[in-house]
Amino acid sequence: MRLEKCWFCSATCYPGHGITFVRNDATVFKFCRSKCHKNFKMKRNPRKVKWTKAYRKLAGKELAEDSTFEMERRRNRPEKYNREVVQKTVKAMKRIKDIRVKRQDRFWEARMAGNKAAQRAADRKELDEDIHLVRAPKSLQKGKKEEVREKERVLAEDAAMEE
Repeated sequence: MRLEKCWFCSATCYPGHGITFVRNDATVFKFCRSKCHKNFKMKRNPRKVKWTKAYRKLAGKELAEDSTFEMERRRNRPEKYNREVVQKTVKAMKRIKDIRVKRQDRFWEARMAGNKAAQRAADRKELDEDIHLVRAPKSLQKGKKEEVREKERVLAEDAAMEE
């Protein structure tokens, strides 16, 4: 079973799914869904459309160069079937998948490392600018304190009267 890659978004095209477009010069384009096909017909550049893999790699949001991508490359050379080789290949594929996930996680963490401090600084700045929305004016706060003291005095008098 051959799993093709969508020409536009680089998603996996499973057999029987998607659209195959063959141009007059015999160039074959596989699309995973009509969204990709329509964008191709509108002559959109995948590197400029934000949801595509090409854009994410170009913008530095995903790993662009990694040795684990070598396994995904398409090879048209037929191989002689050997059970041991197939078993080793399946094990290697699982191991490579784990390695790729770990590398992608590390890449994401490195990318997001400075964001927490920047977000805190932005939040503090916003709080400093709009503190009047959170805190009541000083004049109202003084009145509240006096009201609380008055209620406490009345409660204390009531307790003294009952005794």
